[in-house]
Amino acid sequence: MAHASGYFKTRYRDEFFVLETRSRKTALVLLLAGLLAFPFFASPFGLDLANQVFLSLIGAVALMLLTGFAGQISLGHAGLLAAGAFTTAILFKEVQAPFWIALPGSGLIGALLGIIFGFPSLRLKGLYLALSTMALHFIVTYIGAEYQTRRGFATGVLLDAPKLGSFVVQDPRIWYLILLAADILVVLFAFNLLRSKTGRAWVAIRDRDVAAEALGVDVRFYKVSSFMITSMITCMAGSLFAYYRGFVSVEAFSFLTTIEYVAIIIVGGIGTILGAVFGTIFIVLLPYGIDAAAELLAIPPRLTNYLSAIKYGTFGLVMIIFLLLEPGGLVGIWRRILDYFLLWPFKYKPMGR
Repeated sequence: MAHASGYFKTRYRDEFFVLETRSRKTALVLLLAGLLAFPFFASPFGLDLANQVFLSLIGAVALMLLTGFAGQISLGHAGLLAAGAFTTAILFKEVQAPFWIALPGSGLIGALLGIIFGFPSLRLKGLYLALSTMALHFIVTYIGAEYQTRRGFATGVLLDAPKLGSFVVQDPRIWYLILLAADILVVLFAFNLLRSKTGRAWVAIRDRDVAAEALGVDVRFYKVSSFMITSMITCMAGSLFAYYRGFVSVEAFSFLTTIEYVAIIIVGGIGTILGAVFGTIFIVLLPYGIDAAAELLAIPPRLTNYLSAIKYGTFGLVMIIFLLLEPGGLVGIWRRILDYFLLWPFKYKPMGR
């Protein structure tokens, strides 16, 4: 049966469609075309900002899967990024491992760390689980600092540009296309995972683990699997970060990095992949927006010394504002805007929104 709006589902298999209407497919094609054209017109600074967003998005999707869908709180995200970056650095420095070995090798280390630090989730919840995952951050950064010191890399480990066959990846525009492809693969993987048995089990555990277990869900297995899969993705993001920057230092993975990722999923909207995208763009560009505002307002030089402290405090302030005024995050705002144009001039609100 045909339907004009495209929002009514008449078959069970319609639930598995990511793009349900022709307008959404058209919008996606236009978006991809714009993204592919961007690196050929952007300035070097704009290109670097886009690459930062792409790098952060991989880790943000991983944390959204773990916390937003599986319901497992983690404060060890920066530690996992550091684990991936230092695994890549060690493989490169000690055994001269190429890119196609170092990247999956970092993922394997992430999967192992996810299993180890996922076991506490079988007995701990909430704040206690968050504290246990926070230990991961300090353990990994301590090991990374020891490696830097003992191997004589006082300021950090330098990496050569990765090679794909005989081609050396150095041009920021090539990096842009590689990172864009990586983001598309990670987002598609996340969408398909959430529609699988594993993803539905995660959501059931998040909503009510006791009820999920009563319905036959293996809660222990799926809790550990959520840590394993998301840790693997995060460590691979750390590996890409190491190659992109060409430099790995423990100072790049402070606890503030974890707070930034928590801010991403809160500001974007917990429980949505689109929220990870919106939140990443907002949080990554926020410090640069503060700098631009300070320059536009001609803030005196004696006050610019406080800008770094303002940036740190802004993350907490933004999270509080969204938690109090907009729990649905940027995705909630986006949905209301869409509803306004889709339903205008009617004032009623769709069910479930």
